[in-house]
Amino acid sequence: MIYKNFQDLKLSTLGFGTMRLPTIDGDISKIDQEKVNEMFDYAIKSGVNYFDTAWGYHNGMSEISVGIALKNHPRDSFYLATKFPGYDINNMGKVKEIFEKQLEKCQVEYFDFYLVHNVCEANIEYYLDESYGTVSYLLEQKKNGRIKHLGFSTHADFNNFKRYLDKYGEHMEFCQIQLNYLDYEFQEANRKIEYLKKLGIPVWVMEPIRGGRLAKLSEGEMSYIKKIRPEESAPEFAFRFIQAINEVVVTLSGMSDFTQVKENIATFSEYKPLDQEEFKNSLKLGKKMTECVPCTSCRYCTEYCPMGLDIPKLISLYNEQVFSGGGFIVSMNLNSMDENKRPSACISCGACQAVCPQNIKIPEIFKDFVNRRK
Repeated sequence: MIYKNFQDLKLSTLGFGTMRLPTIDGDISKIDQEKVNEMFDYAIKSGVNYFDTAWGYHNGMSEISVGIALKNHPRDSFYLATKFPGYDINNMGKVKEIFEKQLEKCQVEYFDFYLVHNVCEANIEYYLDESYGTVSYLLEQKKNGRIKHLGFSTHADFNNFKRYLDKYGEHMEFCQIQLNYLDYEFQEANRKIEYLKKLGIPVWVMEPIRGGRLAKLSEGEMSYIKKIRPEESAPEFAFRFIQAINEVVVTLSGMSDFTQVKENIATFSEYKPLDQEEFKNSLKLGKKMTECVPCTSCRYCTEYCPMGLDIPKLISLYNEQVFSGGGFIVSMNLNSMDENKRPSACISCGACQAVCPQNIKIPEIFKDFVNRRK
């Protein structure tokens, strides 16, 4: 197993994510504990020492399952991470209640790593509002030794990502972002990495294979990869991309069966990062895979929109909708907008299209966006 230094710790570069544990009869709430125990035992024996869970994973059962599996091992043989579930704004103001329950569910007296979960457009104002006491309470628990290291995870755009760091950055020891060769540019992960580097905050990675999408490539996509790394599988190639980014300390993989555990451990037992040319070629593939509407965000269109729509942002969400079929990133962003700022507010006047250097048929795009969301 490859390790990286984090302060005075040596962390396995492969972190065990627990959002996709094996289940019984396909019921997400019924975790197959026997299989989880077997997977954890093998992972720890093979050198994995970082385990990541969260309040909402498996409808609240992940933390319990992780606690049971790790109880079989000495407390100093692993590092455990969980998160405050601010993705649900109904949890704001309940940080003490939830934190105490998490310790109970995980059967531990402290968390090695604790994250403010999913800072995003839907909750940024609540996280920045100190009256809810989220960060202040967590800092108190850190002072009391019940949190060893405090950080945050985010799916926010760069602006809101920066707003959070401008307010709390001095207290954040690490940041978990969505990073892979698709999202390096598609979701501006590259800009986030550079900003974190400037602040001296190391990077944790989630979704390194994009929820499995990068493990299930088309014949053409796989052919492209084989030209770069003939000997590697699709998941291995995605992980080698991450290995090429020095700022990354831990890469989380949500493993759901024993085969995945063995394969991932084998990959992270060797340091074989993409070289500079391979890295560039992987980004070309990512761009090709996500190339939908070629908006360059010049913003000429926004100057002429009578509805004041943020057209480049809406187009980027449309591209995500087309590529992934929707999902929470699109919903999260649209739900955070006023109704008169969503694609449905477009009046098809054509003023935007008339000044677009890329000749994008923006009104038609927005009509299609609305239809795809039905």
